[in-house]
Amino acid sequence: MRIAYHLGVHCTDDDRLVRTLYRNAAMLAAQGIAVPEPGRYRNLIRDTAIKLKGQVASAEMQQQVLDQILDPDSPRDRLVLSWENFLSFPAWAVKRQLYRTGGDRMRAITRIFPDMEAEFHIALRNPATFLPDLHSRQRGRDYGEFIEGTDPMALRWSDLIEQLLERNPGVPITVWADEDTPLIWPEVLQAVGGHGPDQTLEGQEDLLATLMTADGMRRMAAYMATHPPQTVGQRRRVVSAFLDKFAQPERIEMTFALPGWTEDMVAQMTETYERDMAYIATLPGVICLTP
Repeated sequence: MRIAYHLGVHCTDDDRLVRTLYRNAAMLAAQGIAVPEPGRYRNLIRDTAIKLKGQVASAEMQQQVLDQILDPDSPRDRLVLSWENFLSFPAWAVKRQLYRTGGDRMRAITRIFPDMEAEFHIALRNPATFLPDLHSRQRGRDYGEFIEGTDPMALRWSDLIEQLLERNPGVPITVWADEDTPLIWPEVLQAVGGHGPDQTLEGQEDLLATLMTADGMRRMAAYMATHPPQTVGQRRRVVSAFLDKFAQPERIEMTFALPGWTEDMVAQMTETYERDMAYIATLPGVICLTP
């Protein structure tokens, strides 16, 4: 069995990916892919990793955990597990680094199933929008308590990716920019789910429906029905064109204000993020999904 761990991060997915795959669980099961209901494994994986304290699970424990996650007749070729808290709970996501214990946490989690091949999947987001959004979801914490001495300008996602690679040797990592997700959503679903690239999932367009007007969605569907895209690139160009014309501005244009932040600071953080993403794409063991 191969396990695909979808790691989040926070404020990038809100469980949309696992909901879409679970909606298609029967079809995926026919391809040997198991997508269990998240409530069956999230606390179980966390509690088991804590119990093991970094040690490798015995064959008996592996089977016990697996039996709680899967039904007896579930497929056993590929298992998809998704949780935005795999790397950290939100309160500890920013502590002088982004998810600074993420590599160790995933090492502990993969040791629950040491005999199974693993792969990691993760969306990354511009810290200039990620930090304000993450802060807004932590009610009761002012900005000073939230940032706690961390320099936003010094944050690099590559620190997390390099740590994941170092602490989990041989585990491939698929990365994509959250900002690109609307254009590459079918490819993201396929990368995590492991189904065939020509397989269309029910609910595959739901993400676009949250960003585009209803009229725009109808027009795009009608256009694709009469002009079916022949390649992934053609589909992306069509989606991009309709988003440009029919996007809901309040869903696309993100503006945040945090104490001490300036427009120049946000611009510099964005430029640093783009350079960091380009660097991550060069790392051995990393697959980068791009439009």
